[in-house]
Amino acid sequence: MEVAWHGHYVKYFEIARCALLDSIAYNYREMAESGYAWPVIDLRIRYAQPLFFQQKIKVRAKLSEWENRLKIDYQISDAETGRRLSKGTTVQVAVDIDSGEMQYVSPAILFSKLGLSYE
Repeated sequence: MEVAWHGHYVKYFEIARCALLDSIAYNYREMAESGYAWPVIDLRIRYAQPLFFQQKIKVRAKLSEWENRLKIDYQISDAETGRRLSKGTTVQVAVDIDSGEMQYVSPAILFSKLGLSYE
């Protein structure tokens, strides 16, 4: 059918999310070292236009919420034309690794990584 399998979009989001987290020096290794796991608890994808085999794309990830959860918005666009092809979101929550308890407020380390004050 020469279109990308719908499951690959999740992989594209993951690659963009990892790059975003690297840019704030809080990737998955650093999260674990800080005592928190951040599992994805919600994933949404809007397949507006198909991605075609060997099509060059650009995937952008933007942090849109961080106070009580980590919400990241994604946009997939054609690399040549800039035309939006798909968009989506993921939501992650902080879980204390030692206790296994979900945190209802993002931990201070996230605010620090974002250069924000924690109140």
